[in-house]
Amino acid sequence: MILKEEEQQVTDYLIFHRLPLDILLEVKDHMISQISDIQLNEKLSFDDAFLKTRKLWEDEFKTTTYYLLYSGEIPMILKKIVKAKYNKIIRKSLLLGIVASLFSLSLVFLSKDQTMYNDLFRMYNLLFILTPFLLWVFNKKIWKHVRRDFKYEGKLFFTIYQQNLALFISCIGLMFQFVTKEDKYLFRFFRTDDLVSAFSLALTFILPYCMYSMIIFMIINFLEHKKTLNGLKGFLDISE
Repeated sequence: MILKEEEQQVTDYLIFHRLPLDILLEVKDHMISQISDIQLNEKLSFDDAFLKTRKLWEDEFKTTTYYLLYSGEIPMILKKIVKAKYNKIIRKSLLLGIVASLFSLSLVFLSKDQTMYNDLFRMYNLLFILTPFLLWVFNKKIWKHVRRDFKYEGKLFFTIYQQNLALFISCIGLMFQFVTKEDKYLFRFFRTDDLVSAFSLALTFILPYCMYSMIIFMIINFLEHKKTLNGLKGFLDISE
């Protein structure tokens, strides 16, 4: 049985390695379980079992880099977890970005003329601003947990998703550019006999797809952050 003081030693060790709180709690449970097993099976004191456990986890806490999401060095175990979770989010975002782009393309065939298409195109893109904005508005009580500078004990991110929520404002700002502009190429290419340059047409497909995927990524990231915070309520008494 691990004493409270001994459990705090494990917590301090993981805080030293700057694991985000959600990952810290998960890893702590595994480490404590392993320490208890070693104590029981090998008849060792807590200190000796903890030392042996740290040696078993030594490779997991070697530092590495992951410049895609982190500016500095992070433990190997964090990189593995972050890559696994974010690969799923990225794949989902790219797939849903295709769906969003196809729906946007369908507006070409639903429109009677260029003016109607431009209006529908703007309204459709406006949804990609309103959706994250409304998410932000209706989750006011977790705003402080979205800020990069709000950390557990001033040291740790609360979740692995927190450091990427700066995308929120930048993505909305970029998406706003699409709302204010007209698309002159898709309608002309599919509904008229006018010539359209291949380069302009390609950009008309690629840029909106990238923006839709980024907005969707940001929304999923925000929702995962919120869900993870809800899972930490019992530990931190976070009110949503």
